[in-house]
Amino acid sequence: MIRNRNSKWRQLDNAAKIFPAVSDKRDERVFRFVCELKEEVDPLILQVALDESIKIFPMFLCVIRKGFFWNYMEERDIRPLVTEENMPPCSGIYVRDQRNLLFRVTYYKKRINFEVFHALTDGTGALQFLKTLVHYYLKLVHPDEVNEPIYSYDATYTEKEEDSFKKYYKKVDKTIKIPKYRSFQLGGRKLDVGNMGIIEGKLSVSEVLKISREYNTTMTVLLTAIYLAAIEKEIGPRHKQKTATLMVPVNLRNYFPSASASNFFGWINVGYDFGVRGKELPEIISYVSEFFKKELTTERLAVRVNDFVKLEENILARLLPLEIKNFGMKMGSKVKRYAVTAIFSNIGKVEMPEECSPYIELFDIFISTPKMQLCMCSFNDQLVLNFTSVYESTNVQRNFFRILSGLGLEVEISARDPQ
Repeated sequence: MIRNRNSKWRQLDNAAKIFPAVSDKRDERVFRFVCELKEEVDPLILQVALDESIKIFPMFLCVIRKGFFWNYMEERDIRPLVTEENMPPCSGIYVRDQRNLLFRVTYYKKRINFEVFHALTDGTGALQFLKTLVHYYLKLVHPDEVNEPIYSYDATYTEKEEDSFKKYYKKVDKTIKIPKYRSFQLGGRKLDVGNMGIIEGKLSVSEVLKISREYNTTMTVLLTAIYLAAIEKEIGPRHKQKTATLMVPVNLRNYFPSASASNFFGWINVGYDFGVRGKELPEIISYVSEFFKKELTTERLAVRVNDFVKLEENILARLLPLEIKNFGMKMGSKVKRYAVTAIFSNIGKVEMPEECSPYIELFDIFISTPKMQLCMCSFNDQLVLNFTSVYESTNVQRNFFRILSGLGLEVEISARDPQ
């Protein structure tokens, strides 16, 4: 591996290795976290807040360099600059062979946007950064009301850049079988390459929790079940033998202690066979609830951690040049796309210091996708559900929000035209 003797470098974390190989115009592997304030954003103050925030996350000041066997991260003395939003959400960030930072901070009216290439960090790391940025910004704008950030991310530099996949890689019980499915694929015309449809729904957290309790379940299980039910309405008679499968990313830090700001996530694939199971919501909820209880355990998630690492640890694969690895990862990624129908990412409850809350309207997230993806997060009593999709049809989204409305929930829906 050739590198500048005066620069610092580190390996990409295990999950990140695939993203430079598979990102393309159809899926840039970029996600956007948004904080919408109750007042217009001052870009000059936001720049000062960004300068302070990056001191907490210095490992984000890096570019991707090409090695002979693997890409790697090289630290660079590049100052990230705040700009006014002037591109569609989740536009490409990573450009092969260009030494540019892997994130951007933009603003538009009351919104602060943090967009990041997935090789740099995952949703947990991105959210921590945005929260830090917003806290510094509000402290600068409201110095008498907002306390100095002491923030909040209590970890050393080494801990923040740790590859936790390797830390927890070990031999696992090979008798543990991870379920696989012959999954239904959404069809129809796709939007032009580089375009993405976005539909957003806003609800009351307390009202959704009330409905969840009526079904004796959690909000996440309820919404997963509704998503599956919305997909079922699009499965025609020819495909009844196929399974509606949702990929649900999992923050592995909840199961394996880690303070890493790098990628450390897994996923479970929730498959529901409407050909043999009931279509009523209570039955779907019951199945999803039991599936989550079974699959969301340290033992079963460890099997998925090993799946990430075992290719890198394979001696024959390690000896292959990067270009051959890239070709293999591209092919593997295309095959895996057919293992699921759609994706559901639950970022969960976003918490900020109490003195910041009066100035914040909501948090929001959406992700580029080669399929359809639903992202969910909440702040105070505001629940935001964002669909991103490459399909012209919005039938699944319509079905999803109709089911919510049918449960007596008030949903505020807005749509962004494909850019």
